[in-house]
Amino acid sequence: MRDDRGRLADILAAIDKIRTKTAAGRAAFEVDEMLQVWVLHHLQIIGEAARCLSTEFRLRNPDDVWSEAVGMRNILVHHYFEIAADVIWKVVENDLMPLREKVQKILDGGLG
Repeated sequence: MRDDRGRLADILAAIDKIRTKTAAGRAAFEVDEMLQVWVLHHLQIIGEAARCLSTEFRLRNPDDVWSEAVGMRNILVHHYFEIAADVIWKVVENDLMPLREKVQKILDGGLG
């Protein structure tokens, strides 16, 4: 079973993979269905890792970001037919780097 440190490392790895593959920008993302699916998969990994963070970790690191990541994962898994590329791109563009910085800070500080 993975611990909180492993789950946070999974979040960082997924973010870094998304950032690498989306470096060509929004136009490239919007025309590449395979890339869109690939990004969705890694967003699901982020949400699943956040979902599995321990109660103790969440109490030490209270933040809406964990439930937001889980909520995104649930939408991606259960409402996949409603997903629009522009919504996913907004997550890539606006939400991933702040999440990455937050997770890295927690890891650097010894998990809070």
